[in-house]
Amino acid sequence: MAGCTASDRWWSSVGADASTTRTLPAFSAGPPPVTPAGRVVAGRYRLRRLLGHGGMGAVWLAHDETLHRPVAIKQVLLTGLETGEERSTARARLLREARLAARVNHPGTVQVYDLVEEAGHPWIVMEALPGRTLEAALREDGPLPVDQATSIGLRLLDALQATHRAGIVHRDVKPSNLQLCDGPRVVLTDFGIASATDDRPGGSTCTIVGSPAYMSPSGSTAPTSGPRRTSSRSARRCTPRSRGDRPSARAARSPPSPPW
Repeated sequence: MAGCTASDRWWSSVGADASTTRTLPAFSAGPPPVTPAGRVVAGRYRLRRLLGHGGMGAVWLAHDETLHRPVAIKQVLLTGLETGEERSTARARLLREARLAARVNHPGTVQVYDLVEEAGHPWIVMEALPGRTLEAALREDGPLPVDQATSIGLRLLDALQATHRAGIVHRDVKPSNLQLCDGPRVVLTDFGIASATDDRPGGSTCTIVGSPAYMSPSGSTAPTSGPRRTSSRSARRCTPRSRGDRPSARAARSPPSPPW
């Protein structure tokens, strides 16, 4: 990425994307978090700069003062106007996200280092990823060459298969949640709305969770769809073809895919 130093190329978006359709209770997005840079979280992680924020959380680049390495830290954004039940729900969400992501041990998924609490709020501590998202690459460089798009898609498929072997369906695979690191590594991020195959069934069968433009047909019609039906479709939809279209734009020109 021309004109950027190495320090500018750290993870730009980790679960801070507000474009995802969610059926969980919504909190006010409000202004950007007022947590000051330089603050030390849990006596160890010094915040350097804000990487991104959305309606549900914010992500910081921080420095681990014990192990002397960069980390990414995700915090829940609360306005102070939430009820006690809403605050508990927000904390439970972040804990669940950390636990699901930590189940997967694969270079193609973001690694969770720790879950800490500061002033009554949980923070997820994760690896800091260099590079940029696939979304940023498409925006800045335009359509991908076919061979590069194919390589990214195959690496994503490998990561999704590892995720599914761990009993997890990501449910929000899209370019802004795919990090193109310096070198060949491609990393799937943001397990904020992931589901586990051992979750107890419940709720409405009409629930839709995810980003509509990147959802597989099975994901939009069957919330309990298993990994086998979603992995290859998610990889295809997340990796736009060389002409750089969004999947929703391609769908308007193409007949629907068969249901298998």
